[in-house]
Amino acid sequence: MTNRAYNEELPRRTANFQPLTPLTLLERAASVHPEHTAIIHGRQRFDYAQFYARARRLGSALERAGIGRGDTVAVLLFNTPPMLEAHYGVPMCQAVLNTINTRLDAGAVRFILNHGGARVLIVDSMLLDLAQSAMEGLERPPRLIVYDDPEEPGAAPEFPEGAQDYEAFLEGGDPDYAWRMPEDEWDAISLNYTSGTTGDPKGVVYHHRGAMLLAQGNALHAEMGKHPVYLWTLPMFHCNGWCFTWTLSAMAGTHVCLRAVRAGPIYDALADHRVTHMCGAPIVMATLLNAADVERRALPQRVHFLTAAAPPPEAVLAAMDAAGFRVTHLYGLTETYGPAVINDWHESWNAEPPAKQVHLMARQGVRYIPLEALDVYDPETRLPVPADGETMGEIVFRGNVVMKGYFRNPAATDKALADGWFWSGDLAVKHPDGYIQIKDRAKDIIISGGENISSIEVEDELYTHPDVAFCAVVAQPDEKWGETPCAFVELKPGASADAKAIIEYLRGRLAHFKCPRRVVFCELPKTSTGKIQKFQLRQRARELAAQEQGQSMP
Repeated sequence: MTNRAYNEELPRRTANFQPLTPLTLLERAASVHPEHTAIIHGRQRFDYAQFYARARRLGSALERAGIGRGDTVAVLLFNTPPMLEAHYGVPMCQAVLNTINTRLDAGAVRFILNHGGARVLIVDSMLLDLAQSAMEGLERPPRLIVYDDPEEPGAAPEFPEGAQDYEAFLEGGDPDYAWRMPEDEWDAISLNYTSGTTGDPKGVVYHHRGAMLLAQGNALHAEMGKHPVYLWTLPMFHCNGWCFTWTLSAMAGTHVCLRAVRAGPIYDALADHRVTHMCGAPIVMATLLNAADVERRALPQRVHFLTAAAPPPEAVLAAMDAAGFRVTHLYGLTETYGPAVINDWHESWNAEPPAKQVHLMARQGVRYIPLEALDVYDPETRLPVPADGETMGEIVFRGNVVMKGYFRNPAATDKALADGWFWSGDLAVKHPDGYIQIKDRAKDIIISGGENISSIEVEDELYTHPDVAFCAVVAQPDEKWGETPCAFVELKPGASADAKAIIEYLRGRLAHFKCPRRVVFCELPKTSTGKIQKFQLRQRARELAAQEQGQSMP
């Protein structure tokens, strides 16, 4: 007979069950390490006592302004102290933080403000014109609060009527504010909009539980010890800075703010503040490695660099290692709070030849500790593919670090979270040791003459060419084959490879049907987080094909 006393006679109580939230991480850091430096921004320094007090002031001021549970507070901010304060102060009054990509145009920002229902918009003064343009035509424009960065030279802007200075707004808040825990750990903590490359962006909703778990998972997988020093080269608007905005409080670490990703300031920060960790897309690595001699600084410490997107080529890994960086490959999506998969490196792999190590690092890896399940499924049969390293399927996620869903978009939510999994849209294989490796996005597979061509496979080979800095391969319409690969290549400074040489190089490494019929040299369009915008390149490839056929694009 089952003993029901374990569950029925021992209900949850306030003393033994509290909602998980990353807000408690800052409270603990301020209590245990009040005088430790929490934030460095140019000449500014805030210790944990000050950081906590400012976050509480923000939460209090928002509550006094009528903001509460379920209200959206949007921010258009660079990697500055107010952005960190917003990650705590906004949810402290049970509101939801919506960080907006600073590279968007006014139309895209207007859509997000309207769709997300922002009641307050905190904006950097340098982005004030963008914010005002975005607010034009809104039926209920948000209250405008402007941050004028004292570390950014230039005259203070003239604030529009009704706008309030950020510091003045904080002065109206209580530094001892009795902030509110979420009523439920399933409550929303943040709203992050996807890039919207195929239409209007979708609003991804995170909950307090997932944010807390991912923040702790980051600390474990980044191997952060006590008081790490983290440099913000990753935009905090991107998946809430992969949740490292909350991770650093768990370890009482130091945030080193950086308004823009430039080689000189990066090297200065790395050397001056003895940075231990940083994150970024491959473009950040390129910025470091292509820095002029006058911008470089000798590093007194080894820096752990966590990167996502395309796996780094062998030459890049070797150059990063020589420059004092240890690179770890991560993978995730906005819908999984950022990184949820890691290439968990085995010590035995260090004995492998460099080429084999690069092959191993090219794999996305295995699940993060806070992720309950990761697999590769056949999207038709809804069954797992064999772990043979060859059979492609779609990467699926299940667990507490999967989004609540898409804001005000139930149809998209139901589709993405069908059959007990989050369906990523990324196509991959599963190796015999369980490590997954992405082969393509479902929309990026090239079908030529009935044969599937992985654009990532072709790109991987292109990246081995010594003259290639960045590349992307997309489908180009073809009257005979349906589609053929078209390569867009950005050469390294001073390089002079031509299209014929590139194609011949690939023909020596790939089956001929996989090789591009066309190579276009250009600067590749990239997002603010360094991802190559393939949708623009697909459009250009269609235009080139139409020109060849004497047609005009619709």
